[in-house]
Amino acid sequence: MKIGPDEVKKLREMSGAGVMECKKALEEANGDFEKAFTILRQRGQAAAAKRAGRTAAEGLVGSYIHPGAKIGVIVEVNCESDFVARTEEFQELAHDLAMQICATDPRFIRKEDVPAEVLEREKAVLRAQAAASGKPEAVLDRIVEGRLSKFYEENCLYEQHFIKDTAGSLTVRELINSKIAKFGENITVRRFSRFKVGEGLSPAPAEL
Repeated sequence: MKIGPDEVKKLREMSGAGVMECKKALEEANGDFEKAFTILRQRGQAAAAKRAGRTAAEGLVGSYIHPGAKIGVIVEVNCESDFVARTEEFQELAHDLAMQICATDPRFIRKEDVPAEVLEREKAVLRAQAAASGKPEAVLDRIVEGRLSKFYEENCLYEQHFIKDTAGSLTVRELINSKIAKFGENITVRRFSRFKVGEGLSPAPAEL
């Protein structure tokens, strides 16, 4: 089918991909936007895998202060060149990631960052819960592995659903991968800090 400029523009706005990439994806998907978007996401992931080993030593620190100034986040997002770091789109990405961290309070950046002892403790809890519900021993390990995906989604930034994606289908990892595909550079979150007023304070000593 013939793909018009309006369709390409709409897909570009959805995906952030280039004109030719969007046109090719729509042609492959016979004009189906959701299928074309999936194709672009898959290609973005492939592009990310190719660039994952490249050094990302440039970038910037993004920030977000929640209305009311009770919660704030700073996050370091790296790329390969200062040129990309200075683009409005990269700066928006860093800001969006800071907002994501503010809203979801992840403990880790990637699921690979979860310490072994934390993961084993979580598996033990999930296994005990499954056993207590009467699930047979033979399927407990499979159930635990399935439920771990929820743990990763709640605790690992890259596995979370991107809060600005109203459809709820785009993860933070996929968002970053789409930017990698667009800029042609490795992009990664290096570290972040989330501050909440009063959090971690010891209670005041009681008066005598």
